[in-house]
Amino acid sequence: MEYRNLGRAGVKVSPLWLGTAYFNTRISEENATALIHAALDAGINVIDTANAYSEPRGYAETIVGRAIQDRRDRVVLATKVFHPMGDGPNDRGSSRYHIMEQAHASLRRLNTDRIDLYQLHRPDPEVPIEETLRTLEDLRRQGKILYFGTSKFAGWQLCEALWTSDRLGLAPIVSEQPEYSLVDRSIEAEVLPVTRKFGLGVVPYSPLGGGWLTGKYRRGGDAPADSRFAGRGMDFTGDMYAPTFDALENLEELAAGKGITLSQLALAWLLAQPGITAPIIGPRTLQQLQDNLGALEVTLTAGELAAVDDIVPPMSVLPG
Repeated sequence: MEYRNLGRAGVKVSPLWLGTAYFNTRISEENATALIHAALDAGINVIDTANAYSEPRGYAETIVGRAIQDRRDRVVLATKVFHPMGDGPNDRGSSRYHIMEQAHASLRRLNTDRIDLYQLHRPDPEVPIEETLRTLEDLRRQGKILYFGTSKFAGWQLCEALWTSDRLGLAPIVSEQPEYSLVDRSIEAEVLPVTRKFGLGVVPYSPLGGGWLTGKYRRGGDAPADSRFAGRGMDFTGDMYAPTFDALENLEELAAGKGITLSQLALAWLLAQPGITAPIIGPRTLQQLQDNLGALEVTLTAGELAAVDDIVPPMSVLPG
């Protein structure tokens, strides 16, 4: 596996990261542990989680901490903070109060003495960015976090964070975690120009478009019983999702001609985009993990990348 730097940071990370959003909800703890071990054995070295993942809240971190207990030195451990962890007025957000409390709570759940990448799960318009960044810097100086990054930040918010860190003499953010896939290319307009300009690592979540790019949804059919869209009454027979199915069918034809799966095409396309560090995959089975890993063996030609752009134009968003 070819490792790369996380943006301008010195830490080396794998080109795929393992996500944990469905641990203990759609994936049992036993199966989640097996996925973590299989991913580490395959060379993936980043586990991405969050304090708010799972029910009860925070339990995904507990599962991760147990699974890597005897492999901690092989893992770059990433988690996040922002979403509600209780009912109190200070149980959410990016204030110094909440970040300090939750950083220590995450350390306990993860059973570790440091978080390698601590990410703001989303922007907080109610807290000055200076307060948030100073808090992250204090945690970094204490050795409780090594690097910090963002998620779901707009281009101007990334600029504001970078400018503020520079003005205050603080360590800068090193990465952004946006939604990005062949069904949602919206970040190409403003976010990616900023991350490329300032050398931020980019670790897209939902790289398979919430399941659209796995081939499980079919025009005129029903959402599979085990899918995230099951029971939502989504009409795959009408005109609403016709543009999405048009694109998916053309992408599947391109993938079949190359002898790969649709999901492998989608991940390989992301890996071919300038400035992308690593998609965060969320397999629920070992078979899905192996399929995702197969994307690392795929090289797309200039002609194939152009064909993808013809099917799904830059900056476009498909109904989904």
